[in-house]
Amino acid sequence: MSTVPRASLLAATLAAFLLCGSSGSAEQTAAVAAPPLTPAAAVSQGLAALQTNQPRLALTNFQLALQADPNNATACLLASTAAVELYQGPLAVQYAEKARQLDPADWKIHTTLVAAYSVAGMKPQRDQERAILQQLHRVGPADARQATGFLLEMFPDGSTRVDAIEEFEPMGKFHTWYRFLLHQPDGRRFWEIDVQSNDFDQRSWAAAHPAKAEKGERQFQLTGHGDNNQEVDYRMFSGNADYDEIRAMVVQILKERPPKPS
Repeated sequence: MSTVPRASLLAATLAAFLLCGSSGSAEQTAAVAAPPLTPAAAVSQGLAALQTNQPRLALTNFQLALQADPNNATACLLASTAAVELYQGPLAVQYAEKARQLDPADWKIHTTLVAAYSVAGMKPQRDQERAILQQLHRVGPADARQATGFLLEMFPDGSTRVDAIEEFEPMGKFHTWYRFLLHQPDGRRFWEIDVQSNDFDQRSWAAAHPAKAEKGERQFQLTGHGDNNQEVDYRMFSGNADYDEIRAMVVQILKERPPKPS
């Protein structure tokens, strides 16, 4: 799913000062309103606002576009993205579902629906969309098959924003399944917590726990690293890669050992 921009949105009023009469005895002011933004211009300004970490301004712009063009699928989708960043779950769902209704062939709408349902606390709908995305990654359009993952959830931890990314397939040397990206209020990312389960460790763990391995369980580890090259091994656990259980572990880690921006 997704990143956001900021730009100005309300048209400014231009004041024209006209002198009346040749003697210059009176001065009149006239406010000349600029023409309203077109839907395309409002969407463009909203995108700029998203990209500069101003989701509230972005949402206002997308809503302006939708006032003029209620069936603008792009504006609906971007309005949902901005609402997700503002943790406004019901509004995010409203706009994302409208976008799906308007453009059901756009597979990327499902990535926005996942995040919208997550922030709204609608787990069954969230997981249904995750399953749809996994299917699209296997047999969908070329760009869906080439995607590596998607934004599963965005949630606050104090003043920090956490973006939870689900990989379609375990990624990299250490087989990363989920990534939790921590952002400062200005949007800058400063820390990452990865959920990993590499094949080398898994083989020795499976040999020691054959019954659990037979059921599809694995050994996982949670590791953290930041822009300052600091690395932390948080904990190991075994079981399934259940997102909600892992999320609870990450929240507890952030409570007990909060990383500090460099």
